[in-house]
Amino acid sequence: MRKLLTCLTHWKWSLGLAIAVCSLQLFALPAYATGVYQMPQLSPGQDTWIIDNANQISRLNEGKISQQLRQFAQSNGTELRLVTIHRLDYGETPQSFADGLFEKWFATPEAQANQALLVLDDVTNGAALRVGETAAAQLTPEIASSVTQETIQVPLRQGNKYNQAFLEATDRLVAVLAGEADPGPPVDDESFELESTFASAEETEEKRSSYTLIVVGFLIAATVIPMATYWFYQSMGG
Repeated sequence: MRKLLTCLTHWKWSLGLAIAVCSLQLFALPAYATGVYQMPQLSPGQDTWIIDNANQISRLNEGKISQQLRQFAQSNGTELRLVTIHRLDYGETPQSFADGLFEKWFATPEAQANQALLVLDDVTNGAALRVGETAAAQLTPEIASSVTQETIQVPLRQGNKYNQAFLEATDRLVAVLAGEADPGPPVDDESFELESTFASAEETEEKRSSYTLIVVGFLIAATVIPMATYWFYQSMGG
């Protein structure tokens, strides 16, 4: 009888542990969100042009874009910076994050005047722009919206091409902020977008099925192993 009680206690403990592990696997996924307070401090004139927290820009392109932005700041006086993040805090949007970070880095209207900031969250692929008063004289709201909704989004819809998105967005923003003609957004291939959407849905369903199998496996193991242990003890004792 004592062996039976011990086995039942072990079975309950194992089942509880399995459920806890499964819960952690399923519900800990949205962790590691990025808040403005976690971003490093930066000030006007600082030689930092890209903060790629989402690790979506290759080293080669990060160097190329940084050099382009550095030279543009020296010749024009306008400083454009790019930031990528992986997952926003709850209730945060790309625009609210960009606004908060812009004001953290450039606290006064004077410091903000010649600044421009492009932010992208690689979980939602949402992008936002924030510019100071002087930069805004060149970058109209219509062009700013086109940059975030077209120049950035078209390459992302065509296979999450982050490097291409940032290269093209940088070229377009530098041209517009320099007072040159707007190059305009890239051509959007809707047939590619439709194909990509279906592929993403299939990948999502595949991942969901994998997590379901993991949960079922844990629950079966938590039930079968203690039962097998019990019958083993019974046979040994009998």
